[in-house]
Amino acid sequence: MRILLVEDDEHVADALADVLRQHGHDVTGTATGARAVDLAADADFVLLDLNLPDLDGYEVCRRIRAVSTVPIIAVTARSEEIDRVMLLQAGADDYVVKPYGIRELLARIEAVQRRTNRATSAVPPAVPPVTDTKSAVIEVGALAIDVRARRVTLDGRPLTLTAKEFDLLAMLAGDCGAVLTRESIIERVWDENWFGSTRTLDVHVGALRTKLGDKRWIETVRGVGFRLTEPAD
Repeated sequence: MRILLVEDDEHVADALADVLRQHGHDVTGTATGARAVDLAADADFVLLDLNLPDLDGYEVCRRIRAVSTVPIIAVTARSEEIDRVMLLQAGADDYVVKPYGIRELLARIEAVQRRTNRATSAVPPAVPPVTDTKSAVIEVGALAIDVRARRVTLDGRPLTLTAKEFDLLAMLAGDCGAVLTRESIIERVWDENWFGSTRTLDVHVGALRTKLGDKRWIETVRGVGFRLTEPAD
């Protein structure tokens, strides 16, 4: 893969770049957030250190995510839950807390890439199989989800979603009104071997509610999971 390494510590960057190249990756490095935003479009993967000299790492993540669905793993020394939640809300796909082992980092890169490849396949795993062009569009009231093109509109207005947000919404819409368990959502939208916190799901549900403009679109069924319903006027 073409990995963009965003790290302002030259010694750390050089050592990590060497390891990544030894594992067959093409590495481009930068020490600034502004340059990272410019280079992200040409990368297959981004490793983003949050401690940068020009921009806050969260802001860099948000700016990249606004224009690209490239997978992002954030590298942080902050281990509190609120910090991890903020990273996910900013658009990171995963995070590694310093100090970390290179084996863990490589494993997380592989896991995120595997989930991303599944999400961008012709028929995303979270979406029911599509057998004809007409059924490729799931409509729930004013909400339209084009499965093949991975586009979503609400009242004709396009919504900008991350890959995971799209998969989550498509999965809920594919069985509109049914309650889907947290476990089944995590397994199909993330990975059956997902080892992160289920708080990730809550963060993505919250982000979707915000983008849909009405939290009633996604109902929480306490102790079970979530379901998609068209808000009543």
